[in-house]
Amino acid sequence: MALWQVVTGGERKLARGPAGRGPEQLLAASVTIDSLLGGDPDALAAALGGPAAGPVPPGSSVVVPIGGQEVWAAGVTYTRSLDARMLESGTPDIYQRVYQAERPELLLKAAPGRVRGPGEPVGIRADSEWDVPEPELAVVADRRGRIVGYMNGNDMSSRSIEGENPLYLPQAKVYAGSCAVGPCLVTPAEVPDLSELQITLRVIRDGADLYSDVVSVAGLRRRPDDLVRWLFRALDFPVGVVLLTGTAIVPYPGFTLRAGDEVVITTTGLGEHHPGDRCLCGARCCRTRRTGWRQSTRH
Repeated sequence: MALWQVVTGGERKLARGPAGRGPEQLLAASVTIDSLLGGDPDALAAALGGPAAGPVPPGSSVVVPIGGQEVWAAGVTYTRSLDARMLESGTPDIYQRVYQAERPELLLKAAPGRVRGPGEPVGIRADSEWDVPEPELAVVADRRGRIVGYMNGNDMSSRSIEGENPLYLPQAKVYAGSCAVGPCLVTPAEVPDLSELQITLRVIRDGADLYSDVVSVAGLRRRPDDLVRWLFRALDFPVGVVLLTGTAIVPYPGFTLRAGDEVVITTTGLGEHHPGDRCLCGARCCRTRRTGWRQSTRH
């Protein structure tokens, strides 16, 4: 059973339903994502297994399953990411050092209210020449630092800006429309073995596949719970937090997104509870449509 957030009758409400089928039953109006991640340890399990408030009305739309949570990101956690960063950077040794270090690279990706959901446009910077999506496994931690769920994540990035100077990393990573997650939160009980998960990226341009790739989460060098522990070392998250765990999908040099492209991210391999090619968060999850930031004044 997965946790969804929907808009119905002009109001945001939480719902539950299988990851592969979508939201089916509404939760009580008093239940919020902030209360589930910032409340009792068993609040999420109780909400997903307790009484429902009725079926999800027809015409409801799925929105990003985020409340007051910040989204953070870890970097250089796969060998393919390390190799790509070293090739594009004028100072490649820093990526090798952080990959081998005990302390991971962690950065604030998006503040509450700045995260895009399924079907919403993501952005590219007007001053960037090389822009890529970075599909990632997103972990959701409650206020105690316990991992309580997983989602798909898209860590949009400007490789040209980061490659020019590593100190430009915040500008390469944090801008309008640079982060998307969703479409739902899947509990650890539904994902018993992370090493079985595979993340797939498809980029569609003018109705045709332009680029596709698939990687295994088994290649993640750092354990998600270890990344979360580092994040909580010197920070408090009263309503929980979302952490992107890094990418291993690196499009070929010369590939760059442009306005109008569609980015489709799925995570497969949920094991016996979801046999077959089932998405972690439902079919064609975290699908986002490119937006024309290059033609906009919003830089």
